[in-house]
Amino acid sequence: MLAEKGSYQNMKSSKTPLCFIAINTLSDVQAIRCAEFHPDGKIYAVGSNSKTLRICLYPPPCEITSKNHTSHQPTVIFKRTKHHKGSIYCTAWSKDGKYIATGSNDKTIKIMQYSTENRQLEGREIELTMHDGTVRDLCFVEDNCNEKRLLISGGAGSCKIFITDCAALSPFQNFAGHSGHIYSIYSWENNSFVSGSQDKTVRFWDIRINESTNTVLPVTYYDSLGSPVTSVCVDPTGRLLVTGHEDSSCVLYDIRKNRQIQCFQPHTADIRSIRFSPSAYYLLTCGYDNKIVLTDLQGNLTLSLPSVVAGEHSDKVISARWHPNDFSILSTSADKTAKLWAIPNI
Repeated sequence: MLAEKGSYQNMKSSKTPLCFIAINTLSDVQAIRCAEFHPDGKIYAVGSNSKTLRICLYPPPCEITSKNHTSHQPTVIFKRTKHHKGSIYCTAWSKDGKYIATGSNDKTIKIMQYSTENRQLEGREIELTMHDGTVRDLCFVEDNCNEKRLLISGGAGSCKIFITDCAALSPFQNFAGHSGHIYSIYSWENNSFVSGSQDKTVRFWDIRINESTNTVLPVTYYDSLGSPVTSVCVDPTGRLLVTGHEDSSCVLYDIRKNRQIQCFQPHTADIRSIRFSPSAYYLLTCGYDNKIVLTDLQGNLTLSLPSVVAGEHSDKVISARWHPNDFSILSTSADKTAKLWAIPNI
């Protein structure tokens, strides 16, 4: 698997091997579950089982490009202990970067406004209490037709997906259909999103329609009846769906042709997070085998796909995210750390 100097758009062919090193390592007293880059890539938010929310600075280019760099703690510009009454399971930024939301096993969601100028959370903190179980995942979408910023959230309990109007600060719609806990939610365009569940299905939704537009049961490596879906993602074109599963399977699905392309196993244990790179040249996965894996998607997707271990934690890896602009990765783990990985020679 090869890379070349430059941004994602320039990573398609080169002679430089992918060799990631840990640039920053954030330590906590408990497992760190989630981390998300701000849309401008200059900061990232980290939430942990210790109920602590942090916002950290993304390091300057000189730190990332240095081959002799030693991993150290990132610069924390915001820290709030007891942000929730329980563990922070998920976090998300709005597309304009002005809002951040967090979800917890205390069954609540908190929405806060972020000032890029002052680099601080500002204004009144909003708490939403419509969930009756752990909030496992959430994401913002823009309803351009009605000029609304919406928050989509799902989790345990009733297995409903809630749509919240961030201006009115109240849920105005809920979607039912899954029969198991909702583990993952992802939106790739303004009105559409997809959800993955413990019930082994993936459902497609349109916020303008109060029902699922399509349901997929991925055939996984060990069972034609599938395995609980722990993570979902759609590529930027809206053509490809990828799902991660508890049985370590990863499934590629052609959305437009409504057919499964292939199932493969980049891990030896549960896959907990899955993301296309912004260019969709690579697939980023992490799992309970402690590994972060990159899979090359630039060839024939029906053939065997080359994968490489990009990084490793000393315990289960819970989430992994691409930087929006640089070829770097942010991962969180049960080993109580969040690590920022980059390739120093690109």
